[in-house]
Amino acid sequence: MSQQRVLIMGAAGRDFHNFNVYFRNNPDYEVVAFTATQIPNIEGRIYVRELAGDRYPEGIPIYPEAQLDELIGREKIDQVIFAYSDVPHEYVMHKASQVLATGADFRLMGPAATQLKSRKPVVSVCAVRTGAGKSQTTRHVARILRQMGYTVAAIRHPMPYGNLVAQAVQRFADYDDLDEYECTIEEREEYEPHIDNGIIVYAGVDYERILRQAEEEVDVILWDGGNNDLPFYVPDLNIVVADPHRPGHESTYYPGETNARQADILLLNKVDTAAPENILAVRASLHALNPEAIMVEAASPLFVDDPAAIRGKRVLVVEDGPTLTHGEMAYGAGWVAARRFGAAEIVDPRPFAVGSIKDTYTKYPTTGAVLPAMGYGADQVAELEQTIAAADVDLVVIGTPIDLSRVLKIDKPSQRVRYELQEIGRPTLTELLKAHFDKA
Repeated sequence: MSQQRVLIMGAAGRDFHNFNVYFRNNPDYEVVAFTATQIPNIEGRIYVRELAGDRYPEGIPIYPEAQLDELIGREKIDQVIFAYSDVPHEYVMHKASQVLATGADFRLMGPAATQLKSRKPVVSVCAVRTGAGKSQTTRHVARILRQMGYTVAAIRHPMPYGNLVAQAVQRFADYDDLDEYECTIEEREEYEPHIDNGIIVYAGVDYERILRQAEEEVDVILWDGGNNDLPFYVPDLNIVVADPHRPGHESTYYPGETNARQADILLLNKVDTAAPENILAVRASLHALNPEAIMVEAASPLFVDDPAAIRGKRVLVVEDGPTLTHGEMAYGAGWVAARRFGAAEIVDPRPFAVGSIKDTYTKYPTTGAVLPAMGYGADQVAELEQTIAAADVDLVVIGTPIDLSRVLKIDKPSQRVRYELQEIGRPTLTELLKAHFDKA
């Protein structure tokens, strides 16, 4: 068979990983281009020679996904690889239909072709949707492993939105490291809570190099998944989080359904705030998808420094950005806290939104009367700051995983909402992790 000309559809994460692991040194394929979507300002770059390897001395260009049809025709593409996550099954098939209509093949790559094997035990935390509660689950698992006497590194799903060469292998042990790499708000939301708990975080672009470096300093690798993507490493224990606030999504989103089917442990989160009928529906659906998995239930209780400060106030609620955008949630922890602690009014931020923040509401119309903490670059951070400043409110309720005041100026009183995982009933993750490592 002649060499196949390939285009990889991505969003600066899974696409680069699939290339590095499967295509970079594979003479049967020539990767002609990447396309980019979901994340602002990640197209128009080059996947540079230093990362692409000797077979690609000029690097590989990255185009907007809107140019897909044109690129397939112009570059005589034989095969298109779909390589991003947290999209409905129907969306994937629409993209497949678009590609097939050009005459090219459409391909989804599975774990056997894309997962790396570690020399150390790997515990993976993934989810069926963004915003299900991976972050607090991963922190909880890290604490359990440390209590068991293991050293742990969290390796986070990629978010390389800046200089790809500089971001090839990143190690974060303190806040200075975050500043050195000029991390976005989205990156800080995932890294800071681990650092606060004394856990080293790795991330970047080249996940084999990242893995081999992490293996040198820890006993256990903790894969901290992004969106609802599959793990990049072969997991020895695979924990998958589901959210009863979105019943049905566990079986209708790509590749979250695959995660559910592959899980060793299915963690049904947020049972303290979801409707009972939704909890029952998601539990039954998960059991149908994967009857062999062990089911664990958990809550994510909220903590606010001064709940009384919220009572009777007109508040602006700022939420985790990806939970509202990719995750299609209308609200998050900040909205729940504002309601629970007696806010007089949750003020709709949309009339005050500027620039790309305003555009976000158009692109993600399911977002409710809350402000997504979008911060994929300095300009967007400035627009987020301007939106908060323009809002006519008494108080800002911050439901993001980090203290936003570290990265932008908030000119109003604020209360930060925190949340941690709280298991309900048995078996517990502690029991399951101990049993797994004792058996190993």
